Amino acid sequence: MLNYNQLKEKRKEFLAATGLYPEEFERLLPVFKEKYRALWPPDQTKKGKHRQRAIGGGTKGKLRIDEDKLLFILVYQKTYPLQTMHGLQFELSQPQANYWVHHLLPVLQESLAALGLKPERDARKVANSPLLAESSADLLIDGTERRVQRPKDGEKQGKQYSGKKKTHTDKNLVLVNQLTKKVLYLSPTAGGQTHDKKMADENPINYPAGTTLGKDSGFQGYEPPGVKTFQPKKSQKGRL
Repeated sequence: MLNYNQLKEKRKEFLAATGLYPEEFERLLPVFKEKYRALWPPDQTKKGKHRQRAIGGGTKGKLRIDEDKLLFILVYQKTYPLQTMHGLQFELSQPQANYWVHHLLPVLQESLAALGLKPERDARKVANSPLLAESSADLLIDGTERRVQRPKDGEKQGKQYSGKKKTHTDKNLVLVNQLTKKVLYLSPTAGGQTHDKKMADENPINYPAGTTLGKDSGFQGYEPPGVKTFQPKKSQKGRL
C-alpha cells in the first residue's frame, strides 16, 4: 500500500506523485487537518448523525491517518488515474476510492483557499490575484489534458477526442508564474478537440501591466493587448 511514511523519504518520487515536496506537504497538512475536522467532525457519522460508538471504534480503514488522506487526494489530483487503479495503490476497492475522492476533494479545496493558493477561475480577475503580488508578472500559459472514458454519444466523442493525445480527454488552460511556480489561473474545462488558442480567446484573461508571457505553438497568433509574448526554445539536450 502506498502511504506517507513510506514515500516521504523519497523526495523525487514524492514530487512526481503529489506535485509537492515533503516540506510543502508538511505546510499544507495542519490546515488540511483543521478543515477536515470542520467538515467531518469526529463525533459524527458520515451522515452527520451523533456517533454512538466511541471515536476510533469499529472497522479500521486504510486511510487511518491524516497524512495518508492528504496523500491520497493529492496523488489523485496530480496523476488523475482511473479510480480502480488509484484504489489499488491504497488497497481500496473502486467504490471505496470513489467515496474518498468525493469525501476529500472539498477538504483540499478549502485548505488551498485558506492558504491563498487556490487558482483564480474567473479570467477577468487574474490581474488582481493575490498570487501575482508575490513577484513580477513573468508568466507561462499552456493547455493541459487528462484522459477520460470514451463517451457513448457520437457527437460527444468528437468533442472529446484529442488528435494530439490520440484519445478522449478533458482540457484546461493553466497560467503559471515562472518565478513562484504557482498556478494563477485555471480555465473552464473543454473537450480535447478544442484548440488552445480558441480556449484563450473564449476566456480572455485580464493580464496586469508589464506582463511577459511564454507560450508554445498551440497559441500561435495569441497576442493579448499590452503583453509581451515569447516562445521558449526547446532544449536540444539528448536529441540526435
